[in-house]
Amino acid sequence: MELRIGIQHSPRELSIETKEASSEVEKRVQDALASGATTLRFVDDKERVYLVQTASLLYVEISPEEPRRIGFIG
Repeated sequence: MELRIGIQHSPRELSIETKEASSEVEKRVQDALASGATTLRFVDDKERVYLVQTASLLYVEISPEEPRRIGFIG
C-alpha cells in the first residue's frame, strides 16, 4: 500500500510504500490527531522509520490495497 503525506511548507509530499493495512494506518492517524500526539510514526516496506510532526501535517492519502499486476495491460 502507498501512503502520500503532505507537510506544511514543503513543496513535495512524502511517499511511503508500506506493508501495513490501510485500515490500520487510517485508525492510527485518526487516533494520533484526536489524542493530541505530537508525532506520527510510519515504517516502510524496507523497515525505514519516518516520524512526522502532527502540527505540520496537511493530509495523509492512503491508496487502496491492490494486487500487483503482471504483464502488459491493454
